[in-house]
Amino acid sequence: MRMQVRTVFVVLWATIVLLKLAIAARLPLFVDEAFYWLEGQHPAWAYSDLPGLTAWLIRIGTEMFGDGLLAVRLPFIAISALVPWLVVRLTAREFDPEAAWLSGCAALLLPLLGSLGVMALPDAMLALATILCLDAGVRLLRGVTHGAALLLALGLALGALSHYRFIAVIGVGIVALLAIARGREALRDPRVWIAIATGAAAWIPLLVWNVDNAEAGLRFQMVDRHPWALHAEGWQFLVIQAAMVTPLLFAALLIAAWRMRRAPDDAARFLALSGGLIVLGFFVLGFVADTERASFHWPLPGYLALLPLVGFVLITWPRWLRIATWATLALGFIGVVGYYAAVSVPEVRERSAGLKWYPSNFAGWDTLADAVREELAGMPDDTVLVADNFKIGAELGFALGDPRILVLDHPLNRHHGRAPQLQLWNLQLDDRGELDGRPALLVTGANDVKFSALLQRYQTVCARMGALPVSRVVNADRGAQRFILSRYDAGRSRSATGEGDVCVTPALAHVDAPTTGARVDAPFEVRGWAVKDGSGVASVAILLDGERIADADYGAPNPWIVEQFLRGDARDPAGVDVAFSATIDPAQLPSGRRWLGLEITGNDGSVERWAEQPIEIRPAGAQP
Repeated sequence: MRMQVRTVFVVLWATIVLLKLAIAARLPLFVDEAFYWLEGQHPAWAYSDLPGLTAWLIRIGTEMFGDGLLAVRLPFIAISALVPWLVVRLTAREFDPEAAWLSGCAALLLPLLGSLGVMALPDAMLALATILCLDAGVRLLRGVTHGAALLLALGLALGALSHYRFIAVIGVGIVALLAIARGREALRDPRVWIAIATGAAAWIPLLVWNVDNAEAGLRFQMVDRHPWALHAEGWQFLVIQAAMVTPLLFAALLIAAWRMRRAPDDAARFLALSGGLIVLGFFVLGFVADTERASFHWPLPGYLALLPLVGFVLITWPRWLRIATWATLALGFIGVVGYYAAVSVPEVRERSAGLKWYPSNFAGWDTLADAVREELAGMPDDTVLVADNFKIGAELGFALGDPRILVLDHPLNRHHGRAPQLQLWNLQLDDRGELDGRPALLVTGANDVKFSALLQRYQTVCARMGALPVSRVVNADRGAQRFILSRYDAGRSRSATGEGDVCVTPALAHVDAPTTGARVDAPFEVRGWAVKDGSGVASVAILLDGERIADADYGAPNPWIVEQFLRGDARDPAGVDVAFSATIDPAQLPSGRRWLGLEITGNDGSVERWAEQPIEIRPAGAQP
């Protein structure tokens, strides 16, 4: 039996590592990965969002293997591949060799842990640091040795260099040791305090960075990103974690924490207290902390502590329930890794346009980079490339191999704690005058603020750049990712000729009917609205699969859009007469899934294709 489970573990481990390598080589760079790559191009001990280790690992990967997707992620795949073996070793040494391979298999298939390394994120090193500290902790309970103290120092240092969240692991680990007599005895040994001091020293670069920069990083991580006010969403933690860990394994891990919290075995008790307190702490935190950004992965260190104990629970369950546990765990792993595999396929990303789960942070960057290269090829050699926000700047920086792309001030930069770092690198552009008369190509994102705030964003860019001409519209994945490219000629002059003049902005539009995914089988009306600050809209054409099929009647009144939705900020010469309509006869069109779009021509001569949305045209005579 032991040999069989070990064989399963080894085969599973090798298969998963190969699968990660295949996905990592194709999956487009996530925006956070792109910014960490950018940090790696500006070596430092710490940054505004993280300690330095994640950026250093990416830099090592690219220096050794080139500037490709796989090179960025290889160090993280290697780290994540090591963690399950450490879980096996800890479990075998402290409890049972046979159960160790089961814990290892659970570590491989646990969706949160099994998918680590596919993206170059700090969680892989956090997991390694956590398991090293846990291993050191159980060793110390048997007696303090130089080896255990050295292992503790290594784990603490790696965690400190990885993320602010490692503070939770340190705090809970100390509480767990204090709750156990042998743990309190270990804490009296000078070697343990030397190890703790070594780990504490690893925080110095981050603390120095914060002292030098008005505590910007600490304020973002501990204050700015959290409401610190009670909200009801905290209960969703249980549902989300049950889904991400898989329900039966989640239940088994919680049962293990509860049963072993008072176990006579010090190692089991230490792991149960460590894992249980981490999970419980993040559950409580969920009622007052950030709910806007992804936080489902935060409790992973707690599950790492509980994995060596899960065998004690599973062995008491009936066979059918154990089979169900492993089956749901495998399905959960396939679901998470399958998502990454699907997102890595361009055709899947395009077909998901218009859906809520469209992977916007992975999508459109290659298309945008190709368009930028083409535009720059027709501009002077001293053209300055300017990005609307840190996402665009980092992704284009990676794609073009340029870590010095200037970035405008943007709410996203502050929302994600990246604004201070851009300022330190002198990459934030506050005004077109700072370009010293050089030509520029500005890339503006049309999906990076709420649609209701997009017009205000355009106007803000106008205030900084003096104009926002539409030189080219890049619609990636049918416009699910949309970018505006604006050329600026050499010279210090601004397009706006004086205070109070209106700057011409890109168009804003919306199709009110038919709605996304609607089924049509009779002559139907396309209704919506379009505005264009400064110049106004000359015409609106209806497109199907990119082909022009009708000219809309433009100019009907829609005061609610102008006065309420756009909050009176629109400066379109048409005033409230911004609605359009056109009647389309499906009998003249091929049936099936089609993409409905708009082509908006401005009075300034600009032509912009709006984002498309899918509709279903039924065959003639089909039942509704």
